[in-house]
Amino acid sequence: MVPPTPPARRAVRRAVVVGTGAIAHSHVRALRALGDRVEVVAAVDVDADRAAAFAAEWSVPRTATTLTEVLADGPVDLVHVCTPPSSHVALAEEALAVGATVVVEKPVALSLAETDRLLGAERASSGSVAVVSQHRFGSGVRRLRALVQDGSLGRPLVTTCLTQWYRADAYFQVPWRGTFALEGGGTTMGHGIHQMDVLLAVLGPWEEVSAMAARGSRPTQTEEVSVATVRFADGSLASVVNSAVSVRETTVMRFDLEFATVELTHLYGYGDDDFRVTAAPGHEATVEAAWARDPQGVPSSHRAQFLEVLDALDGGGVPPVPLAAARDTLELVAAVYESAFTGKAVRRGQIDADDPFWTAMDGTGATWR
Repeated sequence: MVPPTPPARRAVRRAVVVGTGAIAHSHVRALRALGDRVEVVAAVDVDADRAAAFAAEWSVPRTATTLTEVLADGPVDLVHVCTPPSSHVALAEEALAVGATVVVEKPVALSLAETDRLLGAERASSGSVAVVSQHRFGSGVRRLRALVQDGSLGRPLVTTCLTQWYRADAYFQVPWRGTFALEGGGTTMGHGIHQMDVLLAVLGPWEEVSAMAARGSRPTQTEEVSVATVRFADGSLASVVNSAVSVRETTVMRFDLEFATVELTHLYGYGDDDFRVTAAPGHEATVEAAWARDPQGVPSSHRAQFLEVLDALDGGGVPPVPLAAARDTLELVAAVYESAFTGKAVRRGQIDADDPFWTAMDGTGATWR
């Protein structure tokens, strides 16, 4: 009798974390939760002491002050970019040049121009870019997306997307925060982008946006509040509010569809229990059965996305969320700024290389300047 063929052993992926601030701890914690599928081999930070402290806390064997030093040591599979936004593109290009897969925190770049430059580097590389979009990977959002796509809950009609957070003056004392030049924007770019990404993941392409933005109570050059109305390709509308001045913080997404209302209320991460589903009269049984489908039981997290990144690498595929998809979200963010600063509605695809908002999110200049 021929013994069964043992399953193929998966490669242990070698990962480097660049930038050892707060979000880097979330990355390493998530990677460690994936067991022996990945090994964090180095920590990089321009501050050698901070890199050393991070490496000691997480038992990382190597530290350096530049990514170049680490890449010279030998092959690397994953480069996790956890630095301020203004350095994302240059670091990702360096990693792509050696064929590594780059996992980049949001926002992936300061502008559409930088994103398009990075897309060019990706096309020339055997590696790829995955943008951290952890809220796409909780089972609740994945299930909702599938139900919207197959029509089980009827057509989307109107959606509310609220990112109402609070950031005190001290938050903006970090040198790179609160500027278009180094952070790319304010609460729209840095906070609301996460929920706006979920909005597009569930509802699909957007067509047009009209927006306003305001600043006035925080020591920042960027907006503290933005409010936008978005029309989607299917004709549905969404109201999007982004705030850094809301004392009672909350994150709320409400999808009103033909047969049901689906509400998600959380703050910085959600689980299945954070969803509330209300069926339209006469559709109770259908909606209950649809919402009981898989997937179930997976909270939104870096771990959930990184697991799929490793699965994609093992299968020879492109890790999620690819750079092209992240660009769609960044284009919506850019359109919010352009509409807010010009007073005109902006259509998808309108911001091209001749548009000042392709080069920078403040384009022709913020209205309060």
